[in-house]
Amino acid sequence: MVPALETATIHDSPVMTPSRWSRPWQALALLLAVLGVSCRGGEAEGEADPQAASALEGPPIGPPPDRPVPRMGMVWIPGGALVAGTPAGDLPRLADEEMAGEQVILDGFYIDRFQYPNEEGAIPMTGVSQEEARGLCAERGKRLCSELEWERACKGPDNRKYEYGDRYRESICETGKLAQLRPSGLRVPCQSDFGVHDMHGSAWEWTDSPWQRGHDDGRVTLRGGNDRAGELVARCANGRPENPETRSGVIGFRCCAGPRNPAEVALHLAFGRGLLPRAKFDDDLEASLIAGLPEEARQALDAVGPIRAQRAWLWRPVANEELHVQAVCARGRVPGVDQLCGLSISRVTLGKAEALAWVNTALWIPTLHQLHGGVRDLWVVGGDRVGSFKRLLAYRWGRVHVGELSRGVPKSPPR
Repeated sequence: MVPALETATIHDSPVMTPSRWSRPWQALALLLAVLGVSCRGGEAEGEADPQAASALEGPPIGPPPDRPVPRMGMVWIPGGALVAGTPAGDLPRLADEEMAGEQVILDGFYIDRFQYPNEEGAIPMTGVSQEEARGLCAERGKRLCSELEWERACKGPDNRKYEYGDRYRESICETGKLAQLRPSGLRVPCQSDFGVHDMHGSAWEWTDSPWQRGHDDGRVTLRGGNDRAGELVARCANGRPENPETRSGVIGFRCCAGPRNPAEVALHLAFGRGLLPRAKFDDDLEASLIAGLPEEARQALDAVGPIRAQRAWLWRPVANEELHVQAVCARGRVPGVDQLCGLSISRVTLGKAEALAWVNTALWIPTLHQLHGGVRDLWVVGGDRVGSFKRLLAYRWGRVHVGELSRGVPKSPPR
């Protein structure tokens, strides 16, 4: 039992003082009462209040937060996951130049807010080789960025396609034209979510990374820049190879600082280019390709009769891109109609077919012809009661475009 207490006054403030301490345990009981630690009904005697115990434990022990000392004119990019390159279903995409959306963990690093000389309102410096750019960074106690560090700074914490979002908008960084040097920071919205400015729309930027797309031929990687193909070039994943000795009025750089992340783009080219005839695809894939036909094509074919596969090809317009091409026809259901045929072009990802294009070839089973010895562009030949016709298939950045119908058969041999 806790002894009775008497009141005393210290500087006009009442406090409680014990009248006597007959036993040591009485003082301990008083201390526990003051701290709010008590026994509760229904619980084991002597069990402490969990909130009070937690308060006494203090903060958890762990690594210090990722908050480095600020560096003037530089942005800290925290460590985290970069989704490097472009996933297979995300277009536009350069399958033979970009990683397929693979996760890469990078440590934190600093990057200049603007292109060198890293001053708001200054015109970016250009006309230097990669080695000269490296030396100018070293004079400031910095280094050139790796291309994946550059990509991380551009994509931001949410791994966006463009520094400002996932939808292309040419006005933000004034892309879609040849590079034009302008004062740094002039286009205020042209910055990543980390706050790094002018990563596109101005000069291309040297990185410290070799161009390793299947082989190393001594070229190095540029990032950023501008070009008329704005939707493609303005992506954070886009790069360009260049001789490191080149000096150009549209190639500049920006610097990074801190330990360099060793991760690099290492693209294995699983297969090359070509148009490969196939007797047929396996039954499951064949059925998947037919099921994946555009709705309008499938309805037109179903109205004529059962859809059956006639021919098949693997189309590899660029390295690491494989498209499944299938000629199909329907017949037997409509009197006076011999048959209706067409050509489907699909991308198969994880066993699922995605239709990229459909070409109606009317009465003829379609054939394919290579154009000028290349495989990015193909002629599709069909025919109706008037005669033969052809349409151009053009592969561009992961998409397949179908040209206008023209009469006459190409001179190249069919495939």
